[in-house]
Amino acid sequence: MIRFLIGFLAAVVLVPLALFCYVRFGFVDPRADAEPGALETKIAMPALDASVDRRAPSITNPIQPTEENLLSGMKIYQTNCSGCHGDISHPHTGFGDSFYPRAPQFMEDAPDMPENQNFYIIQHGVRLSGMPAWKTTLKNLELWQVTTFLSNMNKLPPRVRDAWKAVATEPGTAASAGAETKPATKDKGMDMPKH
Repeated sequence: MIRFLIGFLAAVVLVPLALFCYVRFGFVDPRADAEPGALETKIAMPALDASVDRRAPSITNPIQPTEENLLSGMKIYQTNCSGCHGDISHPHTGFGDSFYPRAPQFMEDAPDMPENQNFYIIQHGVRLSGMPAWKTTLKNLELWQVTTFLSNMNKLPPRVRDAWKAVATEPGTAASAGAETKPATKDKGMDMPKH
């Protein structure tokens, strides 16, 4: 029985120590363009979902999905979010793919979290992901408007959908700016931009 307890205590100490050393001494690949490993895939997103579920206050969206609120939310989304998350004219952005973890492409996979959790993520961001906290940039009403827009982006009224198409095709908008970047060419093993 003593040997079992000593072995158990050694495992309790050695496994976390080995994990700490693995991370601390640089064995984790830091590249944003690397595919996540199986362990990370199985642990990271469920851990994020559980953390947001635990921390997001149980609040109800105080605004209604009126055309006015949806239009305001769409404009906020187009200006601040579409460059990473895509829009109606650019459903998938290469810029969003350059993040690690990859930025969700909402035109391909609409956000399905409850509104209180989407609001929480928009408000506070997600550390180590590139998702900023917008609470210092946007007012609470604006945070709720973009949350409402995200919740309704698959069922927008025709007027809002048409306005979004018009805004998303304008040069210089967030997603269209990313779509207009020129591809790189290979020259002697180095990435060189086209001239």
